[in-house]
Amino acid sequence: MSDESPREIIQADHQLLVQGVVDYAIFMLDPEGRVVSWNAGAERIEGYRAQEIIGRHFSVFYPPEDVASGKPARELETVVAEGRLEDEGWRVRADGTRFWANVVVTALRDDTGRLRGFGNVTREMTERRAAERTLGESEERFRLLVQSVVDYAIFMLDPEGRIASWNAGAERIKGYRAQEIIGQHFSVFYPPEDVASGKPARELEVAVAEGRLEDEGWRVRADGTRFWANVIITALFDGTGRLRGFGKVTRDMTERRTAERALDERSRLLTHLVHAQEMERRRIAWDVHDDTIQSMVAVGMRLQLLADRLEGPSASAARRLNETVSAAIRRLRDLTFRLRPPGLDRDGLVEGLTSYLDQVVTGAGLAYELCHELDREPPSETAITIFRICQEALTNVRKHAQAKAVNVSLSSSGHGVLVRVADDGVGVGDPLGILATPDHFGLIEMRERAEMAGGWWSIRGRPGEGTTVEFWVPALAAGGEGVRG
Repeated sequence: MSDESPREIIQADHQLLVQGVVDYAIFMLDPEGRVVSWNAGAERIEGYRAQEIIGRHFSVFYPPEDVASGKPARELETVVAEGRLEDEGWRVRADGTRFWANVVVTALRDDTGRLRGFGNVTREMTERRAAERTLGESEERFRLLVQSVVDYAIFMLDPEGRIASWNAGAERIKGYRAQEIIGQHFSVFYPPEDVASGKPARELEVAVAEGRLEDEGWRVRADGTRFWANVIITALFDGTGRLRGFGKVTRDMTERRTAERALDERSRLLTHLVHAQEMERRRIAWDVHDDTIQSMVAVGMRLQLLADRLEGPSASAARRLNETVSAAIRRLRDLTFRLRPPGLDRDGLVEGLTSYLDQVVTGAGLAYELCHELDREPPSETAITIFRICQEALTNVRKHAQAKAVNVSLSSSGHGVLVRVADDGVGVGDPLGILATPDHFGLIEMRERAEMAGGWWSIRGRPGEGTTVEFWVPALAAGGEGVRG
């Protein structure tokens, strides 16, 4: 059986515990501040072995400027007066390097109240301090970023919807200075009819329930004017799930909305214009087919009868006149086909182009290839615009390119349709110069059609290497729906 008392055993165990701790420097000072004990953690953190440091004054751990200012002595005086002291600051290792330390010094008194010395617990906090400083700097940079943004109103609301912060963008967009608006309820930004219907409160309820809310609508500036805003409200919860407030980001979309409305109006006008043009073309085609061509067919029949009754030169002259009339009828029929090609309304753009290529291009002795990668059939006015530009381009190939083959490709691209008409003919030397020539009306008409539809048109080529006409037109109907590229 051991001769040690329970008290002695507890003290020995306690000493083993203190000596074994490596994450904290735990040591004692005598009443004058000299080191009288030393643990493994103190050796690891401070860098001294026990035999090197015991008996020395603890001020050796302080930077020279702290020693010169009398900080070690003042700290012991505070501990004697108040029982303990906690401090964070720089300390110095045995090799002279500094580390950031959290230090707790406790006065140790016996049962009579006599000061026996001091307990010192030091923890190295260098990494944590660096992380906190990095986090603090990051938060400060983020705060500066938010405060400096001028294109977005970024601010916070408390859980009741009162404004708690304000950035430069909020001042520019909303028209309030921070001191004028902080503390007011955010419903001040809503038109009276929205406030009366309870919209601000409903939006906060949705943000709490779903985490966020996005809305577009009218908002009101400090001067009473309205602007069209895109608004995102985000509910902000802490680690326990408690609502701390709301983050609100507002962007002034008035110009974009005005532009979109203007684009919609332009689209509607284009639709009306294209339909009016096509109706006029159809009327002319009908008039030519039902009136002019029929009359000329009758003239041709009479000339044929006349030629059969005449003899000699008179009969030959009548037959030549009949051939001239027949040739004119063929040209007029070709005109009616070009004015109103069959199948475009019924079968769509690709089938309409295929029919046109079969009858006109193949009839001229040209081989063709039609490739398409369309997501869907474009709106009627877009299809007509594409067809008319392709029609003019193919007419130029047939008449001027001296080509053997032509390739037509259509593909969905950027909410529109990209079209290329490429031939293997004689090519062009100066495409831009050709456009500047007044007699190239067909090229000018193609470009004007594409630009009138809100798109673009170009021509390129080199002598002996063929010519490529390329254009893009938006495939948006009046309501804004169209081909997605």
